[in-house]
Amino acid sequence: MTSILSILALVTVSLATMLIAFFGLRLSRTTSDFYVASRTVKPWWNASAIGGEYLSAASFLGVAGLIVLSGQSGLWFPIGYTAGYLMLLLFVAAPLRRSQAYTIPDFAQIRFEDSVPLRKITTYLVVIICWLYIVPQMHGASLTLSIATGLPGWVGPVIVAAVVCLTVVSGGMRSVTFVQAFQYWFKLAALVIPTLFVLFQVMPEYSVPERAAAVAGQLESIGGMSLYETISIILALLFGTLGLPHVLVRFYTNPSGQAARTTTAIVLCLLSVFYLLPTTLGVLGILYTQDLAANNADATILLLPQRIFDGFLADLLTAIVVGGAFAAFLSTTSGLAVSLAGALSQEFFQGTVRGFRISTVLATALPVLIALLTNSLALAGAIGNVFAFTASTICPLLLLGIWWRSLTARGAIAGMLVGAASCGLALLGSSMLPDNDSLWVLMLRQPAAWSVPLAFMVMILVSKSNPRRIPAKVDRVMALLHVPERSYKSPDETGVGRID
Repeated sequence: MTSILSILALVTVSLATMLIAFFGLRLSRTTSDFYVASRTVKPWWNASAIGGEYLSAASFLGVAGLIVLSGQSGLWFPIGYTAGYLMLLLFVAAPLRRSQAYTIPDFAQIRFEDSVPLRKITTYLVVIICWLYIVPQMHGASLTLSIATGLPGWVGPVIVAAVVCLTVVSGGMRSVTFVQAFQYWFKLAALVIPTLFVLFQVMPEYSVPERAAAVAGQLESIGGMSLYETISIILALLFGTLGLPHVLVRFYTNPSGQAARTTTAIVLCLLSVFYLLPTTLGVLGILYTQDLAANNADATILLLPQRIFDGFLADLLTAIVVGGAFAAFLSTTSGLAVSLAGALSQEFFQGTVRGFRISTVLATALPVLIALLTNSLALAGAIGNVFAFTASTICPLLLLGIWWRSLTARGAIAGMLVGAASCGLALLGSSMLPDNDSLWVLMLRQPAAWSVPLAFMVMILVSKSNPRRIPAKVDRVMALLHVPERSYKSPDETGVGRID
């Protein structure tokens, strides 16, 4: 019965996703519709869509698993994921929207006067980040499908890739916006329902103060992260959020910079509500699924209903969680595919709708192959590595490019290359070393604490070494980024970020 209901939930989510996408196809008529939904998405709608794509496998499954595995230290992940949006609100959202770019490489081109090398490097980094982010979604789909239905693990990634391709190809950003907004509220309901059932079932047992204190003691007794790892993770999550391509591209869909700020403020509220749920389920998982910590902590939310209930109710709650999990994989992968397809299309296919569709297929095909050939890491940990890489590359470009007029193209290129090399090589090296708690291993396993400052420092020093290379039109561009709009003009009217 469990597998039948779970398959039914999976089919329902997939069909609903495709039907909403086809509805978006009816409204997608121009190139601007495909790339940024013609910049007409209202803040509440856009905030729901951002919540849909941001709450990935790491949020839906990984946070609870990390709490089971690491105890209190796992709480830093939902805190960091949410606080990163406060950084976006303060430093990036409105200026990035005012840049009138379509992609992050477009922003680099506008800010640094058509620097071709910088644009190409930025494009390649966006491609790498998106692919690295998609692979854990595929691993999560494989894990969910194999546990809930018993089907082979390869079926999950293939289903996710097929549905995402149909969604993005059908209507681009316009379709994806409708889909992701729906999926946020669906994911929220898919966790609210089992959480309420579980709490009502177990609360009488743990309402006695002595038992509640015992639970708190059990939470504290689980081995957590060291001080260095905690600081590094916080830096990675805070700064990494500022450079996520699939998140940043959504701000281009707002009608104005003020709307982008309003959107970000709403997202903070939506994320805060959502993360209460996997955190609660993670604490309950310590009580009922602690045996999973040794090998499969990411399955905590999937298996928790079966540990507490029996019969049809257990099967139904499991199916609801499976549906929500697949909504998480689909929504995040859709956002990544849109961002990646936009960058590839602009770089290699002249920004045409046909090129966008070809790029979408390329954006989803390779991660499926990689996922099938690799083993799944802990989902939250795998996404944390992507955040560290993003914080060491795209984030310094955006922060300094928006707020420091003296940044040069050469400095930006040097900083991003050093950040990518240092962070990437550290993560690669840590995978080859024995797992122990020595400082050198920790510094390689969690490199953000030193790779992010290093990237910023290199950008600043290289830019300072040759101030003559500061773009001649930097004052005009800085005014574009920071002066509030009196009246909005589309990219086609201003000529900035234009797509023919």
